[in-house]
Amino acid sequence: MTTILRVGDRTITAEEIIPLLAGYQLLQPLIREIIIDQAIASINCTPEETSQAIQLFCQKKQITEPKAQKAWLKHQGMSVVQLEALATRGLKIEKYKQITWGLKLESYFLSRKIELDRVIYSLIRTKDSGIAQELYFRIQEGEHTFADLAREYSQGPEAQTGGLVGPVELTQPHPALAKMLRLSQPGQLSPPTRLGEWLVIVRLEELIPAKLDDAMRQRLLNDSFNSWLTEQVNQQLKDQ
Repeated sequence: MTTILRVGDRTITAEEIIPLLAGYQLLQPLIREIIIDQAIASINCTPEETSQAIQLFCQKKQITEPKAQKAWLKHQGMSVVQLEALATRGLKIEKYKQITWGLKLESYFLSRKIELDRVIYSLIRTKDSGIAQELYFRIQEGEHTFADLAREYSQGPEAQTGGLVGPVELTQPHPALAKMLRLSQPGQLSPPTRLGEWLVIVRLEELIPAKLDDAMRQRLLNDSFNSWLTEQVNQQLKDQ
């Protein structure tokens, strides 16, 4: 058996390394990072990008002085070449995302827009059907405000905010509640509806359509990358 690592008085052999990584839950992260390295292997950074990335990395680690940098490398067991690779890795990953999914973002956004739209809504929940009906009619007739009745009667955390929830994306509420909100117009009051053990009264306050701005582009790039990476890791684990 080939010795590949010695820790204290323990010798780790090649045959032991995979079970050890799995036992310490390090096998999946290792596979993940190797897959990333393979994906970005052909991605290049300009000399200016490399220099700036190393500078920022060293500032973050507080090793801007040559002596401190040398000590840090020794402590990490790394070479200068490995430092450069580590410092530029994040930039290469971002370039890979842009190259792979950048041109697909608009269609991906449109396919997901309905779940990315955000809503602000008012909610009262109760287990008593009689109270639910009474509250609904009192709000409908304008006898009391939704907020006052929510503070007094709602049995969820929304009572603390006068029933107001949001803004939240339409993927966050219960699917049946999300459907109600999606089909409502701002200001529309929905009658008591059963959701599991609760009867809920809902009013859509505001619909905030999702926009494909810079923040959304970055989010969709990250989602695409992470979904792809998860698939790759799962496939590798399956093949082990």
